[in-house]
Amino acid sequence: MFPPDGYTKAKPGQVCLLQRSLYGLKQASREWNSEFCTTFLAYGFTQSSHDHCLFIKVTNDHFLALLVYVDDVLVTGSHTEDIQHLKSHLDDLFTIKDLGFSKYFLGVELARSSQGTYLHQRKYILDIIADTGTPLTDPNHYRRLIGRLMYLNFTRPDLTFAVQQLSQFVNSPDSSHWDAALHVVRYLKGCPSTGLFYPSQSHTQLMAYSDADWGTCPDTRKSLTGYCVFLGGALISWKTKKQNTVSRSSAETEYRALTATVCELQWISYIARDLQRTKHLDIDCHIVRNQFKDGFILLRHVSTKHQLADIFTKSLGGSSFYTLLSKLSLQDFHRGLT
Repeated sequence: MFPPDGYTKAKPGQVCLLQRSLYGLKQASREWNSEFCTTFLAYGFTQSSHDHCLFIKVTNDHFLALLVYVDDVLVTGSHTEDIQHLKSHLDDLFTIKDLGFSKYFLGVELARSSQGTYLHQRKYILDIIADTGTPLTDPNHYRRLIGRLMYLNFTRPDLTFAVQQLSQFVNSPDSSHWDAALHVVRYLKGCPSTGLFYPSQSHTQLMAYSDADWGTCPDTRKSLTGYCVFLGGALISWKTKKQNTVSRSSAETEYRALTATVCELQWISYIARDLQRTKHLDIDCHIVRNQFKDGFILLRHVSTKHQLADIFTKSLGGSSFYTLLSKLSLQDFHRGLT
């Protein structure tokens, strides 16, 4: 390994002699990422400029894509023989462990069938439930629980609004905040197998719902932005976030929410372009005026009872919550797909 920048004692041409595992060094992640990138680029991959963890290789009608997290790699492609050749090449270089079809990745469980792919975090939810049976003794219990719930948002958009609200009190939580967090855990206990379903056959129309709740924070009077994005019938992106500045009117709040939505849509369109999915990609969503004039989006009015983004900005009653939730592509794997 080459000496790090700023180290002046090494003579020209000298390298570091490792005395312990590379994983024990602060420089490890950077060196490993550099080695991986060099290897993939030499093999003919292109690193996405919109997501640096994504590598794509396109040759005629052959397509390969890699998603890298540290030393874990997900591989997909249009031809099985291309995937096998790549895995053999990586094994020659690094001695990899081939786990076959992905079933578990970074806490997310995957199940697939001819109908589509299902993502959920049932085991992760059961671990959370098992660790929250004791009363609050210090703030670290609350902080740990909120951190785990935030990671759970990866496959559970129904938690987004609640977790956003609870995360505001991690510095000085009290018993009422803990009780509210346990209420979320009890909700999870009733549906630990619920996750996202992605049908194998679906159109490629991109549609987004955007909403805002004006002055919802009683302390700062800042508003909430909420949105969700669908590709065909599959939910692919969602968010609840407090706006950075105080808005003087509801119109200003809505405009800021629309701006956040268009930024997300633009990023998704860039990723779709990297994945060779732009030939049939249409946009149908709520967005700001200049994007409408540029022809990037199509504006349509959505009535309140059909506004799916409400679930990301408001504390809804049971009936409204479950009505909107039924439209977010969430399915219970253990109870069967409907």
